[in-house]
Formats: sequence, structure tokens, C-alpha cells
Amino acid sequence: MQTVALIDYGSGNLRSAEKALREAARRRALDARIVVTADPEIVASADRVFLPGVGAFASCRAGLDATGVYQAMNQAVHGRGAPFMGICVGHQLLATEGLEFGVTPGLDWIRGQVKKLEPADPALTIPHMGWNAIQFTRAHPLFAGIEDGAHMYYANSFALTAADPADLVAVTDHGGPFTAAVARDNVAGVQFHPEKSQASGLALLANFLEWRP
Repeated sequence: MQTVALIDYGSGNLRSAEKALREAARRRALDARIVVTADPEIVASADRVFLPGVGAFASCRAGLDATGVYQAMNQAVHGRGAPFMGICVGHQLLATEGLEFGVTPGLDWIRGQVKKLEPADPALTIPHMGWNAIQFTRAHPLFAGIEDGAHMYYANSFALTAADPADLVAVTDHGGPFTAAVARDNVAGVQFHPEKSQASGLALLANFLEWRP
């Protein structure tokens, strides 16, 4: 049985994410143990690491640092090659830095910055909330079986801009394109909430549970 460490650092709807991961595993008949945890030992030895996140970049980074799990995450993901997925602010934390309420260092696992959305159409509101289509910039195993143009659920005012275009997997348009998904090696992140994105979101989570980077 594989162990999936769902990081508890005081940010994110953990129960919704846990429930969605369990349902994704059930639909594919996958033997997965989903553990909501801030225990560095569990995180360091996990087969997969999942980082949620809701709120401001700086407060989420502070919460992550306060748990003491960063080194354990790094050991699992970069030391052992465990697949990693971040969602919403958990995805944004992959960047080099966030520009919300000043400059806050990110994990720097995907080089880039998290910047405020600035739609070209002033009639479009921020935060960007609700359903929106994804457009793939390249194929990736995490999106196997998910159609280009599939709708995912978003709730964001900021977005990650990757320094290397090769890290980009998908974009969404809200008065101009912004990053919907990134991936490099065994690290991936999505701006939308797969746990709120119904069938397409569950398919993505199931693909993550089967991903062999």
C-alpha cells in the first residue's frame, strides 16, 4: 500500500482534499493510504506528497515553516523522488517568490514569481472565481484522459509565472492567459481546486496516485 502525505500546515480544506483523494483511489481500485499529517517522519517516508493551500502566499509559507515539514518534504521529493502535487496556494509556493503583500520566498522548486492577476478587460473581476477551461501547452501524464478545454474550479487573485516555459503544462484565460498547471520532473502544481472540479478533478487526482515520473 502506498502512503500519500497530505500536508497539514494550517492552510487548505484538508477534509475535502482527503475525501477527493480517497474517492479517486476508489474509482481506480488503487491501494492508497491517505494520511493528513504534519509529522516530519511520515512526510519524509511517504510515497507521495500532496500540498493544499488557501489564503495569502506569505501566511501559507509561514504556516509551512512553522510545522517543520519543509526538510521532510525536500527529503521525500528531491532525496527519494517521491511524486509531489501542490494545489492552489500549494502550487504557488513552488515558485521562487511570491509578490503578495511584499516579497516572500517560495520553495523555488519551479523557478518563477507569483504575481497578481491583471485582466485586460476591466469588467472582469478579481478574485477569479468559478469554473474555467484549461488549455494544454504540452502533454503530461497527470492529465491523461482529460480533454483540452475541460473546466476546473478556481478561486485565485494571483498566479505563478514560470521562468522556464518548459515547466508550463496548461493555462487558463481570464482577461489574458495565466498558469493553470506546471510540472518539472516529479514536481507538479495546479492553480485550480481538483477536489472541487468534479469528474475532471478526480481524474487528475487518480492520475497523480498512479504517476511514475
